[in-house]
Amino acid sequence: MEDLFKKLLYAGAGLAVTAKESLDKSIDELVEKGKISDTEGRRIVDNFFEKTESRKQEFEEKLTKVTEEIANKMNYVKKTDVDALVKRVEELEAKLAESKKAKATA
Repeated sequence: MEDLFKKLLYAGAGLAVTAKESLDKSIDELVEKGKISDTEGRRIVDNFFEKTESRKQEFEEKLTKVTEEIANKMNYVKKTDVDALVKRVEELEAKLAESKKAKATA
């Protein structure tokens, strides 16, 4: 399931790159034809990226929420749960090592 979401993110990134290249090409053509100034063209591109960045954040937030909802419905273990268990195991291993060390010196 995680692979599916990664593929979606990569597809979105690829789409953004393609859109940027297409926009740059179109702006360059308009500048060359004298339809808009170079400054105006750069402003259009900058505005596009500002809007794209805010939409990217919105998309990532929505995707995270949907992922969590699906994981909850499918009884997947949450990362925070795994992290807590890893920490607990590390603490227990450290105590066990101390106990073995104390027995060995006794």
